[in-house]
Amino acid sequence: MSTESADQNIQREVMEADVVIVGGGAAGLSAAISLMDQIAAHNERVNSGKSNEAVIQDPMVIVLEKASEVGAHSFSGAVLDPCALKELIPDYVEKGCPLETPVSEEAVYYLAKKKHFKLPVVPPPFRNEGNFTISLSKFNRWLASIAESKGVNIFPGFVAVEALYDEQDNVIGVQTGDKGRDKDGKPKENFEPGLIIKSKVTIFAEGTRGSLFKHVATRLNLYEGKNPDVYEEGVKEIIQMPKGTVKAGQVIHTLGFPLSKSIGGTFIYTLPEDRIVVGLVGYLDTRDPLFDPHKELQRLKTHPFIYKMIEGGQVVAYGGKTLPAGGWYSMPRLYHGGMLVCGDSASMVDVQKLKGIHLAMKSGMLAAETAIAALAAGDYSRGFLYSYEQKVHASYIKKQLYRVRNFHQTLGIGIFESMPLIALQEITGGRGLTDKMAATVDRSHTEPLVEVWGAEGANSEDALLPKPDGKLFFDKLSSVYLTGTQHDENSPNHLKVSDTSVCSDVCYEKFHSPCNHFCPANVYEMVPVVGDEEKKRLQVNYTNCIHCQTCDLKCPFDNIDWTAPEGGGGPQYTET
Repeated sequence: MSTESADQNIQREVMEADVVIVGGGAAGLSAAISLMDQIAAHNERVNSGKSNEAVIQDPMVIVLEKASEVGAHSFSGAVLDPCALKELIPDYVEKGCPLETPVSEEAVYYLAKKKHFKLPVVPPPFRNEGNFTISLSKFNRWLASIAESKGVNIFPGFVAVEALYDEQDNVIGVQTGDKGRDKDGKPKENFEPGLIIKSKVTIFAEGTRGSLFKHVATRLNLYEGKNPDVYEEGVKEIIQMPKGTVKAGQVIHTLGFPLSKSIGGTFIYTLPEDRIVVGLVGYLDTRDPLFDPHKELQRLKTHPFIYKMIEGGQVVAYGGKTLPAGGWYSMPRLYHGGMLVCGDSASMVDVQKLKGIHLAMKSGMLAAETAIAALAAGDYSRGFLYSYEQKVHASYIKKQLYRVRNFHQTLGIGIFESMPLIALQEITGGRGLTDKMAATVDRSHTEPLVEVWGAEGANSEDALLPKPDGKLFFDKLSSVYLTGTQHDENSPNHLKVSDTSVCSDVCYEKFHSPCNHFCPANVYEMVPVVGDEEKKRLQVNYTNCIHCQTCDLKCPFDNIDWTAPEGGGGPQYTET
């Protein structure tokens, strides 16, 4: 057994599991629920004489969740296509599934700087008939309660930091992170060593840019022959409006303002109890070094059309995250000896519709189906687990993702420029003029400040944040407060900057420090050097981190490595 661990002298408790699931989001919890249901069905077939396979005795299924509780790191728009939910939990209504409201009205607008134009029809990708608005945080907490009622062991506050391998590089489990280390990495009085959890099957369901899976994928070469993963960054706020002023069930999408140098769009959802969700999503392959989704969200609210909708309200929640946008051609190999990967970690998001929750759930269910077959056969080899990828290809996951396999690459050339090509893709089932369209990593697209913004640079009117008022408009640090983010200040910095001299000597001059802008949580700041006010140095406010992981993707010099902090740290989302 090998672990990649540098500290081999610590005595660690060893646990045995049938299946360990890394990540307590929609994909991981759906896998856990499906596992328990299918184990029960399998055992019933065996006991009734309908199967000659062995009974799966006392199954041990473990879900590791890095947040302090399930749902605390869950963030999405979110509009849910309930197809996977109906399959997983047919009586979800009776079981109290926290669906906010069915979608009852839809519209798409183009926003000029001061005016707006409503599209005469809602394009098919924006149609949501039969879908529901939800809080993903609440939804995942409910899924966790269902999983626990079926006997799943959920460990919140436990981060899987290393994969365990045998001599043939098959995955045989994970190690969780140590707790109670100080800033220098030394054990404190409350030190607790991480656990070694050996498992027959490990399912990676960490969500976007899984901090462990990215290393597993590199070691096992799971992206061979694939496009590199590319991403979008989204932020949203929930605004409490006066009583009786909001009709729930409306879904509005907009294009245009405030994004002028980046590709993206916005969404507005109306919820029960007079709440409005306002969000913005932008492509991370933007050439703009000043791309700042938080600032653009604040600018969006200044538009007369939006401001009229939210006037008199109070922002009560905020958050941000990245989402995988590469789709079908960026999907890694989904299996290896002893492991499977599902959901956002496997780039399973329909970026045209901005929907991935149902795909994550379905992939978790298919991973569970494969894991059950492996447990029954006692075969956890790469050759046996290959059936999972076959199941994904035979499901609506492929049908939906293959249809939009070139969408992100095409829209990246510009909204208006891409329209004829996207129309052609609709006609040809996603092919368009060429197939497969190539993609390059997001950071490679960043261009020097002067080439994008000219002589005005960061002083341009469009680069400035609207004046905060503490009600509808916020500076970034005040917005972070609304996330409830917490990290132990006397713990190791989980944001690893390889060479800070690059930040001060090259990046600041050439790009005006993109990390100071794209980070939605004010983690990175260029501050004056004491004794030399003309010179800048990078300051990392790691306790602000809301775990969006944009810095791991968009630093032009690939100079930042996002690693998981001590378990339990991060945002404390409750409404998102």
